[in-house]
Parts: sequence; C-alpha cells; structure tokens
Amino acid sequence: MFPSVVFKSGNNGPGVLGGAEGGPSDAGGRSPQGSQTPPGLDVCTMDRDLSDNDSVVDLSFEAESPPAPPAELLERLTSCDWLLQGGQQIFFPPLEAPGRPLEQRCWSSFMEHSRVPMVTEEVAREALLSFVSSKRCYGRAAAGDLVIQKLKQQTLCRYRLETFTESRISEWTFQPFTNQSVDGPQRGTSPRLWDIRVQVPPMFQEDMRKFQVPHSSLVKGCHKCRGRGCYKCSGCHGAGMVRCPSCSGAKRKAKQSRRCQLCSGSGRRRCSTCSGRGNKTCATCKGEKKLLHFIQLVIVWKNSLFEFVSEHRLNCPGELLAKAKGESLFKDESTMVYPIVDFPLREISLASQRGIAEHSAALASRARVLQQRQTIELIPLTEVHYWYQGRTYVYYIYGTDHRVYVVDYPERYCCGCTII
Repeated sequence: MFPSVVFKSGNNGPGVLGGAEGGPSDAGGRSPQGSQTPPGLDVCTMDRDLSDNDSVVDLSFEAESPPAPPAELLERLTSCDWLLQGGQQIFFPPLEAPGRPLEQRCWSSFMEHSRVPMVTEEVAREALLSFVSSKRCYGRAAAGDLVIQKLKQQTLCRYRLETFTESRISEWTFQPFTNQSVDGPQRGTSPRLWDIRVQVPPMFQEDMRKFQVPHSSLVKGCHKCRGRGCYKCSGCHGAGMVRCPSCSGAKRKAKQSRRCQLCSGSGRRRCSTCSGRGNKTCATCKGEKKLLHFIQLVIVWKNSLFEFVSEHRLNCPGELLAKAKGESLFKDESTMVYPIVDFPLREISLASQRGIAEHSAALASRARVLQQRQTIELIPLTEVHYWYQGRTYVYYIYGTDHRVYVVDYPERYCCGCTII
C-alpha cells in the first residue's frame, strides 16, 4: 500500500502523486528509534520482504503529461488513500532519537599528537616559487631574490558536519505501450513506498534514481492522439499539399505568362511538415496508440554540509580556508551525532551545536537521516612579509599542502589572471 498522498497536476511533466520523505529504509537494515506513526501510515509491514512479483524496474523514460491521471488508475489502486488538498504535498517526518553524548575527551592529547609542522623560510620560498611557476605571467626573479622579513603563523580549526539523507516521493507517469507485460493491481497489492528496498549508494555520495512501483500499471488509449497513433498535420490540415509559396496558388508567376517553375503549374506543393502524408506520428505514444500508466518511486540521496572556520587575524580570504587541506584532529560518524560541548576553542563547540540544530530543523520534515559525520581539522596559515627592490610585500601560505595566496606580486606582466 501507499502512504497518504497528494496529486499535483501540471502540463510540463508527470504529476506528483504523493510524498513520503523520511521513514524506514533498507540502509543497513535500520529503522528509526522512538519514531511515531503519522495518521494513515502503518509501519507494521515495513520490514516485510518483497516477493518475486514485487521486483523494481529502473526507469529512464519521461513524457508530456495530461492534466490528470486516468480515473481507472485511481479506482483500481484501492490501496491508496488520495488526499486532494490544493496540490500541497504531505510529508511524514521521521522522529530520530539522537545518539549517545560524546564521552569527556582529553582534547590536549589530541592537540599534542596532531601538531602541524611550522613553515620555515625555505618552505615559504619554495611554496612561492611553485606558485609562480604555475602562472604564465609571473616572473621568477622576484620569488628567487626576495628577502623574507617576518613569518606570522597561526593554526585554525575547521569544523564540518555532513548529513546524508534519503527522501522518497511517488509520481504518476506513463510511456508508450509496446505489448510489454503489464504489472497491474490484479497481481497483488502495491508495497508502501518505504517497503520498496533498493541499493543505497555509498554514504555521503549524492544520487537520484527512479523505480516503477510494483502492481501499479494500467494500459489506456493515448490522450494526445485519442488512440489513433497519429494526428492531423497542422501545416496542411490533413491534405498533404499546401499552396505554392512562389505563385501563391495562381499556377503562374505574377506579371508573367509562363507557368510557375516551383510547382510545375499546379499551384500546390507537397507539405514539408508531414512529407505529404497529411498526418504526423504521435510523439507521445510513438504511434503505438496506447500508453502504459504507472506509479514511479523517486529516491533522492543528498549530502548536506555545514562548515565553520575559527576566527583568525590574518587577511586571507575565508573561502580559501574552507577549501584548504587540513590535518584531521577529530572524527565522529554515526546515524545521529551528538554536539561537541567541551572543545577548548569555544567557537568550535558552538558551531557543532548550531550545525546539528540547523540540519535537524531543515531536514527533519523533508528526509530521513541515514548517516551523519562531524570532523575537526587543523588548518595552518602563515603570513609571509618579504622585501624586494625597496618595497615590502605580503603573501599567504595555507593548508598542509602549502597553497599560496598572493596579495600583490611585484613581477606581474598582465592583469587577466586570478590570483589564488
């Protein structure tokens, strides 16, 4: 059976029959703890195994949609509870129980065993030389002859929270009927959306797939051509011939006595739209005259990201530090992670609490959380002051791979490069 659903009509694609975002899934065989059953959603059969007749068919066909699904489809799918409420989709949010609080950790030992190596003058010069070599309009002389005056080093903390979710909705759609097997309600009761088991992609890798819901098919005449397989050509109105564009049907050229060469004096030409047939093959049913209507399950796996970099006093763009390669300090992965509360840097603890709260508020009503992962990384940042030809300049080295951000390089020969 399907959960309670809502039909959305439209002219540009299949209608959304209902939503079921959040709920039991086959991911690791887990079901949410402490969840409650919304009205109209029976969870007693969530773990039943599908029979051979309940096999799921992968879909790839999309077609223009009529304004509403066939009435016969609604009548024969007696297991569905249809709610028509202004096209609003009904969701069934999971009520996940949070994981256990993190045990008190000795963060000082983490910091001691995860110290980032200091940047020396030699490393700073090599990093700049490597950066300059990758830029076609930067001269190497300055990088080789500069005098480093001062190194200001700072280690930042970057907190990341990833929440991997799965959402499911049901859609009504159709495709040309080519005498294939019809898996209709007579073969059994359609499973609920969250009873349909599919292969979950690797955690934290986004994906979207569509599957045909078992026992939901119905064959009906094509709504576009009314079951004819073709329709009258709009160019010639079914005649197969149109008035000659050269002589406008007069058979002779204006102000000339000789007959029209384009139409050989007939005044008519073969219709180029239908190649003279007078009709065109229906693009909806591809000339098959019938359509196979069915319900499809649309599953979306999404990875949501919350990111925070601790405050620093150096003039390096934050977007570069967010992408920088860091050294892992802490990693926690579970179905539901618990906020960090005792990290020495208070703003990291607050970021963890804020990120988990934001993801819970944003995703609880739209999807089921399959896995969460939170990490803390150390990001080294060095401000390099150097002297060259009587002037002082600055550049930055960030990340464990020593990426360079140049504020103003003295030997730059063009202005069309992005300095990152």
